[in-house]
Amino acid sequence: MEKRKLGTSTVQISPILMGTWQAGKKMWVGIEDDDSIKTIRAGYEAGITTIDTAEVYGDGHSEQIVAQALSDVRDRVEYATKVFSNHLKYQQVIEACERSLQNLKTDYIDLYQIHWPSGAFNSEIVPIEETMNALNHLKEQGKIRAIGVSNFSREQIAEASQYGRIDSLQPPYSLFWRNVETDAMPYCVENNISILAYSPLAQGLLTGKFAPGHKFDPADNRAKNRLFQGENFERAQQALDKLRPIAENHHCSLAQLALAWLIAQPQTNAIAGARYPQQAQDNAKAAAINLSTEEIAQIDNIGRIVTNHFDNTGIMWEW
Repeated sequence: MEKRKLGTSTVQISPILMGTWQAGKKMWVGIEDDDSIKTIRAGYEAGITTIDTAEVYGDGHSEQIVAQALSDVRDRVEYATKVFSNHLKYQQVIEACERSLQNLKTDYIDLYQIHWPSGAFNSEIVPIEETMNALNHLKEQGKIRAIGVSNFSREQIAEASQYGRIDSLQPPYSLFWRNVETDAMPYCVENNISILAYSPLAQGLLTGKFAPGHKFDPADNRAKNRLFQGENFERAQQALDKLRPIAENHHCSLAQLALAWLIAQPQTNAIAGARYPQQAQDNAKAAAINLSTEEIAQIDNIGRIVTNHFDNTGIMWEW
């Protein structure tokens, strides 16, 4: 898998990244550590060298699982993790980074991201200058190689950029959730900020495996995902039916087609989660699919069956 440059940094990332929210177990159902470790390893062996995690995923458990899976190949992988919105004061950022370094069993983090803007989830408001000062200090020390933000609007990225170099934005972005295209993407393209799309398969909706009427366990975070509810879900099924022939032409799955479309967008990479090794291997194969300009436009139009009728601003989950 040919790597891409992360923003203007010296970090090189795989266009398909491994997402490890589920490895933290919290807010997921039926996750086993052994499966998570094998899955992360399988992804790496298939060419996915960049792993995305966060301190809040199972209170560090996801980071620890990543370390168990990849410590022996640390020099060949890129770790991306995040500090949560309740740890954005200067000293809190420094301490959170130290915890993540310990969990990941490493002395540097390739990409350290602000997970949510200050004030999210009723967290204390902290000036972005204070948070950025801490991140810049960590970068100067060599503890982090690049700074990124997640769930930031265009205005919030621009403000953060006044106090240091931002090399990536991590937004929710998929064929069925496209707010970033009209908000932050133009700014990111103009300023050479890489986009790392999370939920690139709309939490599994774009795999086509959820039939009409599917009910999630109430403990599963997808039970509150707006895309899985009512008319949004019905329109998604219509769109999936139109995508199937294109996938068949490429001898690929719906999921692989959705990932291939996404990484063909300007400066965009996809963070794909997986529960089992085969899923990780399948995700990696999406990087080899070459879509024509016409196919990219056709897929774009099909996605709008969902997004044109849907207010996809705000947060994907009704928490």
